[in-house]
Amino acid sequence: MGRDGILLMNVGTPDEPTIESVKSYLKEFLLDPDVIDIPAPLRHLLVRGIILRTRPKKIAPRYKSIWMEDGSPLRVYTQRICDKLSLRMDDTSCEVGMRYGNPSIRSGLESLRDQGVTRLLLAPLFPHYAQATTESATKHAYKQLKAMDWTPEILELGHFETENEFVEPLAESIRPYLNDDAHLLFSYHGLPISHVKRIDSSKKHCQKVNNCCEVVCDANRLCYGRHCSDTTMAVVEKLGLTPDQWSMSYQSRLGPVKWLEPATTSKVEELVERGIKNIVVVAPAFLADGLETLEELDIELREDFINMGGEHLTVVKCLNDSDHWIDGLESLIKRRFRKLLVS
Repeated sequence: MGRDGILLMNVGTPDEPTIESVKSYLKEFLLDPDVIDIPAPLRHLLVRGIILRTRPKKIAPRYKSIWMEDGSPLRVYTQRICDKLSLRMDDTSCEVGMRYGNPSIRSGLESLRDQGVTRLLLAPLFPHYAQATTESATKHAYKQLKAMDWTPEILELGHFETENEFVEPLAESIRPYLNDDAHLLFSYHGLPISHVKRIDSSKKHCQKVNNCCEVVCDANRLCYGRHCSDTTMAVVEKLGLTPDQWSMSYQSRLGPVKWLEPATTSKVEELVERGIKNIVVVAPAFLADGLETLEELDIELREDFINMGGEHLTVVKCLNDSDHWIDGLESLIKRRFRKLLVS
């Protein structure tokens, strides 16, 4: 009898907090057409001619400021998630595969194949569907499977933006930081408007209907903005928050194109102008802490907030390998395998 296997996929990270390592990582990441979706000649000109000449020098010190003894936080926490799942599901093999960098998706698949896996679950660690994350990682996994000429039975975990197994541990991770004067800011990873529009097959909904991401309809069934909004509302309901106690924004913009709004920095400035001095920030799009949470939010945003006149900013840790989240992830995975058995 064959063995079940899980490939946990995350975005990736440089191998070291050095300029050369960061440059190599950014090159692979930003040349992916699913990330920067402009014609190839323009993409190469932008990435090779502009971004890679300047950005690695700026980003390498930021990585160094958050680097852990065991390596990059994103890799460390993703591996810990994998290790905990392996201990709980001792009849199932579990490996990590990064879309960019190491350990690669190819190496994870090869390890699972060598362990005798015949049923494979592709599990992108992204609660919300997006072309630049879920789609890119899954597409790359299928490409590697074909190159390996390996044909296990394949399942996909899919997105899980409102599943209680995700929402419950997320809400409980936030609850201890809330008090009477705290304002909760949901800061999601940004996405270019062009990526979001592509999901709208009707061409009549995205950016054409007021509050389009908050409207539930078939046109935005796979819309990243809608998924983020759905997660926000599910957590708000769990925590019993009133409309004036929370806000939502998008971070990590790159380039001159239009992105989902509002930007996190702009939203924080607006909150300070409203007289809010105490902000709790949570980043639900990230399941493992990395540069975007530990440096961009917990260092850069905090400095901006203080300079704007704010007083206290708390960044909630990602779910990482917390037992509550591992309970939920294990449940999601087992439910997906059960669906295959009854289908």
